[in-house]
Amino acid sequence: MPQITLEPGGYRFECAADETILAAALRAGYLIPYGCKNGACGSCKGQLISGELRHAHYQPTTLPEKERAQGKALFCVAHPQSDVTIEARDVRNSGDIVVKTMPCRIEHLDRVTDDVMILRFKLPSSERLRYCAGQYIDFLLKDGKRRSFSIANAPHDDALIELHIRHTPGGLFTDRLFGVVNPIKEREILRFEGPQGSFFLRDDNEKPIVFLASGTGFAPIKAIVEHMIHTGNRRKAVLYWGGRRPRDLYLDHLAQSWAAKLPGQFSYVPVVSDAGAEDAWSGRRGFVHRAVMEDFPDLSAFQVYACGAPIVIDSARADFVSHCRLPEAEFFADSFTLAATAAA
Repeated sequence: MPQITLEPGGYRFECAADETILAAALRAGYLIPYGCKNGACGSCKGQLISGELRHAHYQPTTLPEKERAQGKALFCVAHPQSDVTIEARDVRNSGDIVVKTMPCRIEHLDRVTDDVMILRFKLPSSERLRYCAGQYIDFLLKDGKRRSFSIANAPHDDALIELHIRHTPGGLFTDRLFGVVNPIKEREILRFEGPQGSFFLRDDNEKPIVFLASGTGFAPIKAIVEHMIHTGNRRKAVLYWGGRRPRDLYLDHLAQSWAAKLPGQFSYVPVVSDAGAEDAWSGRRGFVHRAVMEDFPDLSAFQVYACGAPIVIDSARADFVSHCRLPEAEFFADSFTLAATAAA
């Protein structure tokens, strides 16, 4: 069975030829960056140092041929063909974070805009979900498909698990949630698996933080900020939250309250790309990641945590690194890849 070595650190584990490197790493208790698990988001991209890999299907834009020729690999779809040494930019022990499959009961459905629902569910009384602020869960549908949604509340406030879900017309899960077909109702029982993902605050770092959210990408960042407030973390942070219209910033008042509560430590910049005259919008306009670049032309001393639409994440990563001197290893992201896009 091929042996995988993770660098830096020299961590070693075995990986079957029909197993992905990411799956084997998680099984061995090592948490490396990942998001979608299907080659669509690029969060797990790293460097092949030695050995041979075979890639399963992935989106070509996620790993262009030029990068693959340079030895880059997507560990969520990479299968070892020999002993392999890879470089992963962030390797952690999964510790007491255990992925579980369990039932849950829908407690509240709060439709905060025409296309955004805040869903809260309750676990069985004998269960507790241990997770890091910023991680996500997978709902397990009856046909075997999965739908992933970020947890929007911090771990200390886990009486109910909160999700922010945008309606995707034609979506297998969201059409039900928004009552288009066979509506999901309060008290309904669903099954999920979690926690998943490596989008969480790196507590071993004191650099100031830029949070970047588009749409419901606000959800995991909300969890991280609430966790920072609860634990008394004093790192300076600024949140840029972007939407097409002002109503897309569906918890704007909450972000404003954080800024009021933490003057000098936390600030908030809402950005709208397509405000109409009827919106009476007087705030920042344009692409949200461009607003960051205007305010921080030099990001060399920062960490960035970005979440939302893939085009926003990809643009931010490329532009921050190439134009704003952000070290690539200091960009952490959760890209909300749609199921239809991932399947394609």
